[in-house]
Order: sequence, then structure tokens, then C-alpha cells
Amino acid sequence: VQLQASGGGLAQPGGSLRLSCAASGSIFSPNRMGWYRQAPGTQRELVARITSGGSTDYADSVKGRFTVSRDNVKNTVHLQMNSLKPEDTAVYYCNLNDYVNDYYGQGTLVTVSS
Repeated sequence: VQLQASGGGLAQPGGSLRLSCAASGSIFSPNRMGWYRQAPGTQRELVARITSGGSTDYADSVKGRFTVSRDNVKNTVHLQMNSLKPEDTAVYYCNLNDYVNDYYGQGTLVTVSS
């Protein structure tokens, strides 16, 4: 399975960014797709994820600001990030977990700064 992410970049505090990720290869269902992030000097942490059936989980720090969505036909997952804060600055990693294997894409850098 290959995961190709896009959409990172620079945003001002209070601004928005949208991350997208496309999965390809031998993808088994059901699965969960989502996003993790890692800031310098910290461990990778879950940001948000969504199951094939549409159930979602969010980190407490992003609830109400970020929205995860997916297209099961296109095998894509998106992360709409609003009201961005400097502490959201990190490398964001797309993830697919089919309850047997865990896959990560290359990271995309999100920087929130004025």
C-alpha cells in the first residue's frame, strides 16, 4: 500500500489548511484512514481517523477545529484544519490501518506562524 499526501504548507494563526491523501495498492476493507503528526522533540500522535463506516476519532486538542473525511471509492482521506494554532506545527503523516497492517505515507510539513 502506498500513501501519497499533499496540502501542507504555511498558515497564519487562525487560518486554514486542507490535507489530502490518496491510497493505492492492495487495500483491504474494512480499514481506518487518518492522520498522525509529530512535532520536533515529541512522539508521533494521532490527530484524527475515520473508519470505512464513517466513525471518527479526534485528539482532544483538535476537536471542533479539524474535520476528517474520506472517499471509500477513491481511497482518499482529507483533513480540514481550521482555526490553526502555532502548536499545530508538525509533520503530518497519512495513515491506513486495515486491522492487520499499519501503513504511513511520507510526511507533509504544516507550519503555523505569523
